[in-house]
Amino acid sequence: MIVITGATGQLGRLVIRALLRTVPASDIVAAVRSPDKAKDLAALGVAVRQADYTKPDTLRTAFAGADRLLLISSSELGQRASQHRAAIDAAKDAGVKFIAYTSILRADTSPLSVAVEHLATEVMLGESGLPFALLRNGWYTENYTGWTGAAVAGGALIGSAGDGRIASAARADYAEAAAAVLTRDNQAGLVYELAGDSAYTLADLAAEIAKQSSKPVAYRNVSEAEHEAALLGFGLPGPIAAMLADSDVGASKGALFDDGGQLGKLIGRPTTPMPATVGAALAA
Repeated sequence: MIVITGATGQLGRLVIRALLRTVPASDIVAAVRSPDKAKDLAALGVAVRQADYTKPDTLRTAFAGADRLLLISSSELGQRASQHRAAIDAAKDAGVKFIAYTSILRADTSPLSVAVEHLATEVMLGESGLPFALLRNGWYTENYTGWTGAAVAGGALIGSAGDGRIASAARADYAEAAAAVLTRDNQAGLVYELAGDSAYTLADLAAEIAKQSSKPVAYRNVSEAEHEAALLGFGLPGPIAAMLADSDVGASKGALFDDGGQLGKLIGRPTTPMPATVGAALAA
């Protein structure tokens, strides 16, 4: 049995759909905080169990009988380490045999502030005694193309990444990678540095948005503080705005670039190119 945490999140839903290509629905469990939000997954035949990081008993119940667990990192910045600790402890109590964790690209050397809690979780996994693999995910292209509409409307894509190259991939690519690791043997101890096959700058991204939308869109590079303020102005919560601005600055230093090609090798096909994700965003 395979259990997916955060299954109603964007990545979790995609992982489950990827698993369903080769795994019977009866062998998949969607572990979610709010089961009412997982009715679509239940309709696919997937078991839905409540799993609340603040209620350890729900975690142990959700993980019961699991051979493999995908621990998708929590979305609650600043609380991830304690929440992941609860999940790892519950997995150990429940007798889970293997954990795959969605970390961040080069977590052990990354300058990104968001890497701190990921690295702490990696250390916890190492100390747990449980077999595990690390899926060190690079940036999702959707992290940027989610701003496509605003960029077209305002004529500018705002960021603080300078001319840093970003080797992102579509969220679905990372979901397929997770499904592959969960369904293959001999994955314990492996560390996957996952990123897109090709890289681009935010100026390249702005040019692609302009090309596909037939509207003038330019990249406007600003300071980290200005970028954070702009994100707050768009309505993002403070911690998220700060994290995204910090990540852009990290990108200017190479933190979101990788040319190892492990993601494409793991999923057995080229990763989704940035222009394709731009097109999907414009069509949405």
